[in-house]
Amino acid sequence: MRNVYKAVTIVLMGIFVGCKSNSHSHDGSEAHTHATDSKSINNTDYFGEYDLEDASYGTKTKVTIKGDQRVMVTNALPNHKTGEFPNSGNPNTISVQNKTYSFPVNPKYKGNAKWVREPGVALNGIKFEPGTAEVVVCDTGENYRVEALQDVIDLGLDFNHAHVQPTGAYHYHGTPTSVIADFDSGQDLVHVGFAHDGFPMYYSKSGKYKPSYKLLDGDREGEDCTYSTHKTIDISVGGHHDGTYGSDFEYVEDSGDLDACNGITIDGNYMYLVTTEFPYISRCLMGDYEEARPQGAEGRRANGGNGGRPNISELISEMDTNKDGKLSKEEVKGPLAEDFSKIDLNKDTFLTKAELEKGQSKR
Repeated sequence: MRNVYKAVTIVLMGIFVGCKSNSHSHDGSEAHTHATDSKSINNTDYFGEYDLEDASYGTKTKVTIKGDQRVMVTNALPNHKTGEFPNSGNPNTISVQNKTYSFPVNPKYKGNAKWVREPGVALNGIKFEPGTAEVVVCDTGENYRVEALQDVIDLGLDFNHAHVQPTGAYHYHGTPTSVIADFDSGQDLVHVGFAHDGFPMYYSKSGKYKPSYKLLDGDREGEDCTYSTHKTIDISVGGHHDGTYGSDFEYVEDSGDLDACNGITIDGNYMYLVTTEFPYISRCLMGDYEEARPQGAEGRRANGGNGGRPNISELISEMDTNKDGKLSKEEVKGPLAEDFSKIDLNKDTFLTKAELEKGQSKR
């Protein structure tokens, strides 16, 4: 059963959860309520309380300080122009999300990198989520997590390095171009958001702070590899590590200015930087933070290791194309397909949640 557990875990580690567009003008409003007018935004203290509303985009984001928590209530509609959605690489439409986020006002630095799927939220209420749901699966057992910023698979990103999840959630995978422009106060460091552990997120216009990630030497392995969404595409993963996949990179301590979570201490203040180079946005947090609920497959930690055990319900949701709550032989791929008969305990030619859980728990 050890091999069954391995098969389930490998596939689970390859599953993540991974934007309607209009172009409008902006208009300002009263003090402490701000549209994306550059003057009103640039003169605001985003470490305090603020309202950010834009009737033309429907944006409503309100931040209040309640004790030791910074509470953001937002409908998660971007307050800026986006690309056209749906598009050929992203079939989804931006929709209201109605989210409430809480960030510590006085964050506590721990110094231990903890992997997170969603590291933080921009000042306008749009979440940062650098990882993707896209996985290339090889019949020889390898799984490769596709990076959003690459040239092999079109994920429909717009000029803000963002696109839309099936839920309608518009989110940033890389430098949020419009946020940087709108919130630029004239300094090199542009405050763009808050991480979930409470530390601020910035972008350096000069790019002088470099990440400490490097491309791996050598070539990738894997044969008969495919990428599947609404159709299946044959993908060749052979060749050198060029940044197409997250596993192409490794963290090399002190090789750059930033730590494993793309963080740095400047003038005594710890912060995370959004960069134009991998990892683009922090994939982990250094502060005191506990996720309120499981966030899908745990992915690759910043130090190159694997995260905790992933969520089987999300595996079924991702692979269950006919939405009958179970997986057929035609729906599974890779190692899970190879060990299908071992996991299918009642031999009914379907894998249920209970069977997958039993397969994962047996070591």
